[in-house]
Amino acid sequence: MRKVIISLAPVEAGKPVNKEALVEDVVKSAEAGAAMCHLHCRRPDGTLTPDTAELVDTFERIAERTDLVIQASTGGVSDMNIEQRCRPLDYWRVESASLNGGTTNLGEAVYINSFEDIRYCAGAVYERGIIPEIEVFDIGMIYNIRMTKEQVPYRNPVLYNLVFGHKGGMQPNMECLTAFRAAVPPDAIWGVTHYGRDNWEFLAAAIAMGAAVVRIGFEDSRYLAPKKEAAYNYQEVEKLVSLIRAMDLEEATPEEARKIMRTLPRKKG
Repeated sequence: MRKVIISLAPVEAGKPVNKEALVEDVVKSAEAGAAMCHLHCRRPDGTLTPDTAELVDTFERIAERTDLVIQASTGGVSDMNIEQRCRPLDYWRVESASLNGGTTNLGEAVYINSFEDIRYCAGAVYERGIIPEIEVFDIGMIYNIRMTKEQVPYRNPVLYNLVFGHKGGMQPNMECLTAFRAAVPPDAIWGVTHYGRDNWEFLAAAIAMGAAVVRIGFEDSRYLAPKKEAAYNYQEVEKLVSLIRAMDLEEATPEEARKIMRTLPRKKG
């Protein structure tokens, strides 16, 4: 039976982070069916920082109680340079990391990811045996990766996360999803994120079209049902599990997710 990886991005940008409550929510999300946890380097007030101390402490607490795949972000709109954004890659538990495929508008901000940045991040993840999840906000970014593959030896299968819903990026409709899906190389695997989600139809369509990974969580949306927001991330995971099972598929365990993504063993030190 086909497995779908549930990736949890539990922290809403710009909001203060209660670490103890976050860890409890992530643990319950793992119990509900999440296989991977995606976090940015943030201060307790929610702002992005190159200091990895809070990220490491949070992931350590999560790893003590779950077997979730640990995924660190190298992105987010900030004034950090690419070297600072890649500092989480030095944390030994990181198995996967975001790799942004190009520059785009995110709302009123310009999210800068030059070809130099792409090559630097790709080199940094592969030097450490980390599997990149390539974040693409428009179709051209897929071709950016194809071009940089000539300079950086990407491992197969390449994992693309198709991101929809940001102002300035591709929008969550069937025309855009079909176009994105058609541009993904046949030897790659792909997943989907619906930022600002106010329904579950788009995620269902992506799963039906073959998405291997579906990202859920407060970083992208708190929407649970018409006129209802989730109080906890695990509630979104529970609903996504129900959707996956209703389609006669199964949510992947963390170990199954590692096999699908072909992550490499990470060793302390």
